[in-house]
Amino acid sequence: MSQTTDPQAPARSDGMVRKIAMLMGGLVLLGAGFGGGFFFADARPSPAEEVLHLIDRQAATEPEDSPEKQTKTAPDIAAFETRYYEFPEPLVTNLKASRKLMQLGIGLSTQYDAQVIANVETHSMALRSDILAVLGGVTEEQVAGKEGRDALSVTLRDTMNARLEALEGFGGIEDVFFPSFVLQ
Repeated sequence: MSQTTDPQAPARSDGMVRKIAMLMGGLVLLGAGFGGGFFFADARPSPAEEVLHLIDRQAATEPEDSPEKQTKTAPDIAAFETRYYEFPEPLVTNLKASRKLMQLGIGLSTQYDAQVIANVETHSMALRSDILAVLGGVTEEQVAGKEGRDALSVTLRDTMNARLEALEGFGGIEDVFFPSFVLQ
């Protein structure tokens, strides 16, 4: 029996050897990349360690005869705590002489004690009624722009304070805010 040699057989084995060598080379390079990454990532200090190192280095380079650093302290001033209250549901009303609706979320603030907020919560139904009465008399032109909304805020503040003064003897609402303000 005679053995026949295929002219393509050596080319296949050379191509296979080349592919295996390239695969092995790629794996070696990949492994070297991962190894280098772990080495250099582990060798670098964390940002907190770098800051501490810089502080230590700066402290070591400061001359001994440098004047001492002075620190300033904030004066003890009794600050007033601002308390906020937001009516849980937005108010919806028609605008005067218009087919448009206005939907407002209303919040308020005070720097008086928590009793003002308690009074607002106690009399929220009466306050909501007073607010709706004011809003029903407002035209679209009156609430257009920041100036109009600021004026509405002042009017609502005065209206709610008048109601609380009549019921509790003291208003205490200092500002009225509109967390939501929609004209449709």
